[in-house]
Amino acid sequence: MLPTLVLVGRPNVGKSTLFNRLTQSRDALVADFPGLTRDRHFGRGRGADRPYLVVDTGGFEPKVKSGIMHAMAKQTRQAIAESDAVIFLVDGREGLTAQDSNIADLLRRSGRPVVLAVNKAEGLAPERVTAEFHELALGTPLPISSAHGENVRDLVDIALALCPAQNADDNAAGGDDGSRVKVAIVGRPNVGKSTLVNTLLGEERVIAFDEPGTTRDALYLDFDRDSRHYTLIDTAGVRRRGKVFEAIEKFSVIKTMQAIEDANVVVLLLDAQAEISEQDAHIAGHILDAGRALVVAVNKWDDIDTNERAEIKRELGRKLGFLAFAKMHTISARDGKGIAPLLRSVDGAYAAAMTKLPTPKLTRALADAVALQQPPRAGMVRPKMRYAHQGGMNPPVIVIHGSSLGTIPQTYRRFLEHFFVDVFKLQGTPLRIQFKTGANPYAGSGVRGKPRRSR
Repeated sequence: MLPTLVLVGRPNVGKSTLFNRLTQSRDALVADFPGLTRDRHFGRGRGADRPYLVVDTGGFEPKVKSGIMHAMAKQTRQAIAESDAVIFLVDGREGLTAQDSNIADLLRRSGRPVVLAVNKAEGLAPERVTAEFHELALGTPLPISSAHGENVRDLVDIALALCPAQNADDNAAGGDDGSRVKVAIVGRPNVGKSTLVNTLLGEERVIAFDEPGTTRDALYLDFDRDSRHYTLIDTAGVRRRGKVFEAIEKFSVIKTMQAIEDANVVVLLLDAQAEISEQDAHIAGHILDAGRALVVAVNKWDDIDTNERAEIKRELGRKLGFLAFAKMHTISARDGKGIAPLLRSVDGAYAAAMTKLPTPKLTRALADAVALQQPPRAGMVRPKMRYAHQGGMNPPVIVIHGSSLGTIPQTYRRFLEHFFVDVFKLQGTPLRIQFKTGANPYAGSGVRGKPRRSR
């Protein structure tokens, strides 16, 4: 197993900034106010002599007994218990606080190796900025700047030296071979996305709280089931543009859109207790524009009266009819009902999105489609389609070559899309058709056709 370093500290000391520097990414949201990070955020550390995992945690307030801050503290305690070493971050410009002392007491009782890092120390005398933190009795404080990178490599080297010796398999385990299926869970706020993620993982990995907007970042979480390897992406709820007021929510919407682009398969989670709204259609439109494989899940199904279920299904067909290519499942994320069929559909959608379509089979299918229904004429000219080949995956792209293809209407393009989906059984993924018209060598010469040879 790779060594795991966990970043712990009170709110707004720079944990997410350090996480982004260690992972050489922008995966964690960063802003100049406390409480932005709420869930544990996992990443692969880079730039050290050995591979490692790094975990960003929310602002730690161990003595809070209720509310969202209590849920965040519970997440942090679990991260500490699963760590190989803890990096305790304090703020060198604000100085030692009572909250820092509370966290230090808890870390000493945890039995985990701890490295004390005094952040925001750029431009300050090292001896002066670290002096008062010696009383925490957690070893020699190390002045760093997570924003500027000062002493960050030394910090990682010290923390990794406290971790168990590296196994021979660590390098292989640390690699990202692309074999994991990335599954993004998206939907409106408070439809049960984090509850579904926790059910799939079999543990309370992310905060599921009865308050819209609990999840703010996009969290990447690996899990395995039945020899299949997945990376779940838990996302923030997406509101309509006019309903997004807070800067945090604007960041979260961007992160969700990025997660959709990064995913192989998207699970659109709907709430059976709420009407299918314009927001749901708006999110579905984003997924369709991105060309991602899709599975639709209607959550909280057990809480709906039997007489209402048929009406909900009719409403789904009426308002989200443009998602007919995707399979729909009714589930209860809280009770774990309907999860196995949902995962089977995720596997099927991924297989369809990544399928390889041989050129001879595509060209024969194209000929069958034209024999069934020819493209309409444009004036005196009828488009001629000669052959087809695959131009991409996730989503599958079929490139059709011929002449006068620029005149083909959208209705015939949709006919071809449905035809290819049926022939190659591509349920669960959208399909893209591209037309390429061959260049006319006599264009602009005034010659209408091939000139005769002179005798």
